Amino acid sequence: MNTSSPVRSLAGALVLFALLALVPWLGPSNRLLSLAITAGINVVALYGLAVLFGQTGILSMGHAALVGVGAYAAAILARDAGMGFWAVLPLAAIAAALVATVVGFPSLRVSGHHFVILTFAFGQLLTIILTNGGEFTGRATGLDMQLPVTLFGFDLDPLPRLYLVVLGFVTLSAVASWAIIHSSYGRTLRAIRENEKLAASLGINVGRHKIGAFVVSGVFAGLSGVLLAYFLRHISPSQFAAFPSIYLALMVMIGGARLLLGPLAGGVLVAFLPEMLALDPVESRILYGVCLIAVILLLPNGLIAGAIDGWRWLVGRRGVSPSGGQSARSATIRG
Repeated sequence: MNTSSPVRSLAGALVLFALLALVPWLGPSNRLLSLAITAGINVVALYGLAVLFGQTGILSMGHAALVGVGAYAAAILARDAGMGFWAVLPLAAIAAALVATVVGFPSLRVSGHHFVILTFAFGQLLTIILTNGGEFTGRATGLDMQLPVTLFGFDLDPLPRLYLVVLGFVTLSAVASWAIIHSSYGRTLRAIRENEKLAASLGINVGRHKIGAFVVSGVFAGLSGVLLAYFLRHISPSQFAAFPSIYLALMVMIGGARLLLGPLAGGVLVAFLPEMLALDPVESRILYGVCLIAVILLLPNGLIAGAIDGWRWLVGRRGVSPSGGQSARSATIRG
């Protein structure tokens, strides 16, 4: 095994993020910058879903609900306690992690499509609770965010500054995901994904690690929710229902849940492709469905893994041994 490969993958991702930091100076329109911010916020949540689905093998259709927990925690703390962005950030992440722990408990007894249905129902249940929460949750109309995001005393209302903050969180999420993937904890999660019964027979506490994966995914989702609330300045229950969770699952499947850049690719593609093709919402949903079917049939490990396999095939056709001598499948298994 080429032990430098994980380090190279992280270094390549960091170089990419550094290049993305130059985007505001290229003079993009507010529309494109807003799409980039939206994509980045989704990517933060997707890195959490990638730990749960890509590493542990548990698919949740309630991930957007955890994003909603973070968003509503931020809005309520800002409204009732006057807390600013940086103060509510860890508290909202903890709140989402606690809720994720509760959501994860059924996974100890239920798996497969039964668990998917349970998490789907959780997203619908949260929507009902938020809608009927009275003044505390703002009912169906939701809540407004009044306090701005600040960084070193600067108001981050201008889109370029907020874009850089979101990109910073995307970078931190990618680094955290990389650390999990290449740690002993990540190897334990993959052992559970590959063969849960065998992992248990080897002395791995499967239940504890499953719940741990949910906690980790909840932290990512909570951070994403705070960023979303401060970006949109208004949140409502419909934003965190079951169908937004389906879109998050779609993004991580298209990009690839097991490779470092998979969540980034899925989030960017789903955000920008309809804009590039000038599609309306209905046409966009059709396109997402077609993309998902194509990925499942042709690129089961996602676009990034497919691109790696394609590159190795081209290099092999030219008679040159690919760097590292490993297939995308082996890279996928490692992370």
